[in-house]
This record gives sequence, C-alpha cells and structure tokens, in this order.
Amino acid sequence: MALPVKQKQVLASAKVTLLVVSLVQFTVPFLMSAVGIALPAIGRDLDASAVQLSLIQTAQILGIGLFLLPMGRYADIHGRKRVFLGGTALIFASTVIIGMIGNITLFIVMRFVQGIGAAMIFSTSLAILISVYPAQRRGRAIGVVAAMAYLGMAAGPALSGVIVNHLGWRWIFVLLSIVMFGTLILTLVRLTGEWRSAEGERFDWIGALIYMASLLLVIYGAVGITRSVEMKLAAAAGLVGMVLFFLHQRRCSYPILDTHLLTGNPAFTFANLSTFINYAAIFSFLFIFSLYLQFVKAFSPQQAGLLLVIQPLIQAVLAPAVGRLADVYSPSKIATAGMLFCTAGLALSCGIDADTSMTLIVAATVLLGISLGLFATSNMTAIMNLVEPKHVGTASSMIATMRTTGVLSSTAIIAVIFYHYLGDQPVTNDNVDRFLDSLQTSFIVFTIMSAAGTLFSSVKGRLATSIH
Repeated sequence: MALPVKQKQVLASAKVTLLVVSLVQFTVPFLMSAVGIALPAIGRDLDASAVQLSLIQTAQILGIGLFLLPMGRYADIHGRKRVFLGGTALIFASTVIIGMIGNITLFIVMRFVQGIGAAMIFSTSLAILISVYPAQRRGRAIGVVAAMAYLGMAAGPALSGVIVNHLGWRWIFVLLSIVMFGTLILTLVRLTGEWRSAEGERFDWIGALIYMASLLLVIYGAVGITRSVEMKLAAAAGLVGMVLFFLHQRRCSYPILDTHLLTGNPAFTFANLSTFINYAAIFSFLFIFSLYLQFVKAFSPQQAGLLLVIQPLIQAVLAPAVGRLADVYSPSKIATAGMLFCTAGLALSCGIDADTSMTLIVAATVLLGISLGLFATSNMTAIMNLVEPKHVGTASSMIATMRTTGVLSSTAIIAVIFYHYLGDQPVTNDNVDRFLDSLQTSFIVFTIMSAAGTLFSSVKGRLATSIH
C-alpha cells in the first residue's frame, strides 16, 4: 500500500536528518583519531614539545567533557538545531584555522574550540534523531549513526597516514573543512525544526559554572594524582564541587540536570553507569595494544594500525544490524550481552606477555569489537526509551557525558598505573618488563570494572522490564 503524502514527507525529512547527523558523527571521531597519527609531523613542523603534543589530544576531549551537559540543556531551551548548527560552524571555523596556523599554542586552543563544537553536536544530534523518528524505528537510526562514528574512528588512522605521507598534515584539516562546510550548508538548507522541549525556561548559569569548574578540577587532579599533593587536593575539591552541583540541581527550579531522572528512574541511572564503565574499561585498549605491538612485538606503526583497525570495523558492521534488533527485542538484554563480551575480551588480555600468540591478541580485539558493536547502539536505544519526550535532550547529553567522562577516566587510570611502574620514563626496550607489568595490571582493573558494568546493565534490564 502506498504511503500518504504527509507520511512520505515526514519520512523524507527524517532521512535528511539522519544524513546530516551521520556526516558529523563520522567527521568528529575521524578528526580525533586522525590527529594521533599526524602528531609526530605536527611536532616537527611547529617545534612542539612532548607535553604540548599530548595537550593537542587532551584539549579536545576536555572541551567535549566540560560543555556537553550545559549545551544539552541550552539546546532544550533555545533550539537543538541552533546549537547543532553552531557546533558544526565552530568545528568548521577552527578546522580552517588549524590548517593555516604556525603556532602550537593557538593549535591547542583551537583543538579546545573543536571540543566545544563537538559537545554542541553530541548533546543534540541523538535528541534530534529521536524527535524525528518514531519509537519503533529509533534503533535502526541510532545504529546507522553509531556505524558512521565507528567508520570515522577506523578511517582516521589509515587515511591520515596516507595524507601526511603524500600531502602533509595540514591537508587533513583542509579536506575535513570542505566536508564540514558541505554539512553546514546541508544543515542550513534541509534540516527543519528547532525541537525546543523547554522553551521559555531559564538557563542555570550558576549550576553550569559549578559543574564545569568541578569537572575541570577532577580531570586535572586525576591525571596527575600520584605526582603531588596539589593534584590530590584538586581532585578532592572537584569531587566536593560535584556534590555541591548535585545539591544545587535538586533545589533549582530549572536545573541543567533534572536529578529526578537519576533518583526517580533507577533503570536510567544504571544504564548511564553502564555507559560510563563500558567506555572507561575499553577505551585505553587500543592505546595499550599500540604500545605493546610496537615495543614488545616490534611491529611497525602501519602494521599495528592495520591490526587495531579490526575493532572499530567490527563495531561499524554490527551497529546497524544491532539497531534493527533493538527495535524488535529488548535493547537492555543486547547491551548486557555486549558487556559480557567486553569482560571476556579484557579477561583474555590479562595474561598477555612477550610470548603471547597473535591468535590470542586478535581474539581479544575481535571480542572487544563485538562488545561495543552490541553495547553502544542497544544501550543508547534503551536509555532513550526510558525517558519522556521532554527529557530526550538531557538524556542525549547524559549519554555523551558518560561516554566522555568514561574516556577521561580510562586515560587517568592508565596514567596512574603507568606512573606507578614506569615513573616519567618513556617505554623503551630497557623497561619492557615493567611496561608488561603495567599492561597486565591495567587489564585486571578494567576486567573488574567491566564485570561490574555487566551487573549494572543486567539490573537496568530487569528494572526497565518492570517499568514497561
């Protein structure tokens, strides 16, 4: 039977929205992973120190983490398209500037600006999709977007290596700026609607400042918590600030974070905890294995990159299929299965040493690829099904915030463990034994975390079933 004209128009509009969101969800992860390969060339060209090169990556993640939650609330009040468009424009402008500058300090500042733009996109894109897709088709739309993000993550190292070798690192940003400009025009012309779920309400600037300052202190202190008393005090002050933020939100008439979503919806709380733990447990796997393959197994960077691309490629292949399954079967149960695969892959990695076979390494990589392929799409679908339409903006921001803080926590855990075993020394052939000790300790910690995440996901599934 032919669809009514109005229904066809709605479906066409939804497909355009999916295209726009998919483009930016590919570009931002690509930008994050591509720069990692280009860092040596950037360092030589801009005469950057090792610390400055590390800040290039940290600055963007920091920008994302600080602005996700405030931007999600701001978008609910003033319009999600407006914030999404602003984020796209911000990434486009900062990408153009990075492609032209010759100053490492300005480079780092622009990476922070890119992080703000990414936060504006991440806090709104999922909410926009939910606004245009009916509940019975949400999973497949989320699956397509997740697949594009994983493809961007996988394509970044491979394509940027070719670009750097043949054209130079600046061309990464030149080519991406062209893609972002096209996305910007498409958003302006074809993306219709503003999707305000809290129009007319006030924005809590005090809460936003408390949240951002507290998170900044936590991140700053956690990264160097083993190195000085000042870092410990900064982390402690940040945690106190987070408690104050939570108390302020409970009393605030128009909060950035509706605490009733957490206290009155335990399934939503456990789902977000699962997101945090999943990304905290799995994010550093690629970083650790990259070092292991190059320093212990003597792989070239290209060989290591080709092996490690297995994980995001599996995720990209699985995500759309999992999205369709999540529309038919319980997304919570699929997410819990993903956490089980994560725990199995990390547990398999705990005993890795210099003599470990490549078969075991590939098996662990495949298990973790299956894990995120099953978990990310289904868990996002489960979370969005747990909230009312007026809360989809907050829920979207919470998912992205848990994902980003999980990534930051993973980085901090690795920094602490590596500092314990290696101090400030780089990994070399002379300290490979201590590096292997740090690797094994890291995987033990992450396996325990993943097991806890599996439990939380299982509890979330039971609570979600009782709700429905």
